[in-house]
Amino acid sequence: MKEKAVARVYAKSLLELGDERKVLIPDELVKLTEVINSSNELENVLFLDLFTMEEKKVVFMEIATKIGLSPITTETVKYLIDEKRIGILPLIIKEVIVMDDERKGFMNGTIEGTDAAIDPTFKLKIETFLKNKFGREPHLAYVQNKNISAGYKVTVEDLQLDASLDNQLEQFKQSILSE
Repeated sequence: MKEKAVARVYAKSLLELGDERKVLIPDELVKLTEVINSSNELENVLFLDLFTMEEKKVVFMEIATKIGLSPITTETVKYLIDEKRIGILPLIIKEVIVMDDERKGFMNGTIEGTDAAIDPTFKLKIETFLKNKFGREPHLAYVQNKNISAGYKVTVEDLQLDASLDNQLEQFKQSILSE
């Protein structure tokens, strides 16, 4: 939990600096994430303690130059490497994206169910409920989950609506055990 709070502070600062200097920080961080995720070797260099800070910075600077990262993003990542906090970079990126989505008036989430596809009418009902509750436009992706017996799980940011049969049976079991 502490790391998430720290990541949120970094994310807020990055977004504010980006706004001041007209830099699209979320776009840069998405680009950086795509590059890191495309190479296990790069991920290892940046996040494992097997490599020195200097080695990490040299590799990162080469990538930053190739993908055209701004000085704000570049210096932030270098600072994280120097302070041995590079491990929270993925959390910072996630927080930046969530905060940016909030500023744009929408939120991302997933619907999990057992079927190969979701009924469009049901998805619309969930989206309408979320829009009315939070006042923001939900963007929900459907994910098939074979571990759910029946029903759906909806996850949007920190909110989880669990209308699965498994959850209902667990709640029933707990109510019987507590009597």
